[in-house]
Amino acid sequence: MKTLTTTEELAAFCARASGCDYVTVDTEFLRERTYYSQLCLVQLALPGKGDEDAVLVDPLAEGLSLDPLYDLFRDTSVVKVFHAARQDLEIFQVDAGVIPEPLFDTQVAAMVCGFGEQVGYETLVKRIARQPLDKSSRFTDWSRRPLSEAQMKYALADVTHLREIYEYLDRQIRKQKREKWVAEEMEILTNPETYTVRPEDAWQRIRTRTNSGKFLAVLRELARFRESFAQSRNIPRNRVLKDDALVELASTKPQNMKDLGRSRLLLREARKGEIADGILEAVQKGMACKPEDYPEVDTSREKMQVNPALADLLRVLLKAKSDAAGVAARLIAPTSDLDAIAAGQRDLPALKGWRKEVFGDDALRLCEGKVGLAAKGAQVQIVEL
Repeated sequence: MKTLTTTEELAAFCARASGCDYVTVDTEFLRERTYYSQLCLVQLALPGKGDEDAVLVDPLAEGLSLDPLYDLFRDTSVVKVFHAARQDLEIFQVDAGVIPEPLFDTQVAAMVCGFGEQVGYETLVKRIARQPLDKSSRFTDWSRRPLSEAQMKYALADVTHLREIYEYLDRQIRKQKREKWVAEEMEILTNPETYTVRPEDAWQRIRTRTNSGKFLAVLRELARFRESFAQSRNIPRNRVLKDDALVELASTKPQNMKDLGRSRLLLREARKGEIADGILEAVQKGMACKPEDYPEVDTSREKMQVNPALADLLRVLLKAKSDAAGVAARLIAPTSDLDAIAAGQRDLPALKGWRKEVFGDDALRLCEGKVGLAAKGAQVQIVEL
């Protein structure tokens, strides 16, 4: 197993990779103590069977620059293959503003090929590569040096088996003529907006039972402060304020340090200094918000007038369509989308792109009374009306 610790070594490997059709990529990182993931290791493999064309890259090595890797990511003649790429891509987007293209995510491709929803790498290794996979090093501390033999072997397996998985799935997708399906899914992963966290929108992730405009205005400002503070200090947001403390503060609306001291849920570190000042300022901003600027919780789905009989028919149609296509039903449309269609909503993923071809067109015809469903043995058929 070769570990690259200099920029020159990495540049030489990337130069070789630039002449290949694809390169498999994986990362190991830590995020428990930081807001942004700390990249600890990058694994790369070129087409082949053995380990000789696979390497580990140590981004923690003194003086090593990842610029040659980022240049390879920008090289559109080489496909970059990942499994469950989202967290990996976020690291590269945050670190260098680069997203590998063209991108192939084997988890997405496996779903398109009928392996089920969010299929794991270990499952694909067993089913496609026919190999066991040792996952004992999964939760080790990847920032510690030197890495153990077990860690390096585990890390390398994440890109060596990936070669066979990619080649198999790529053949299947071409055989089934589903390249467009995969391309549509990749558009989400390669969009930089996917990895952008805006502090002003952070309040929408917090669960609350209260829809009061003033409460939500204060909650929005508190969540904005927490997100900005965590980002600027690169610390987990829960190290600043926990969600339950945000909700409590939005309800009690403390006006001074004495009020803050009465909080039951506030961390000790948040009762003084910069965090305490930020909390009080955020509360004041929320209290000063005009009613016309209050945030609103999206309750459109709660108010939907769902036709339950139609929703049930759509579920039957989806099951029939997903079985025929060999694709997980939830990948085509979650249950919430079926209810929304039955309630008359049309701006939904299930009614766009490849999903529209597989399911959406017939779903709309069913809603319009142009087709019905009939059972023929164990199968469900569409009947023109």
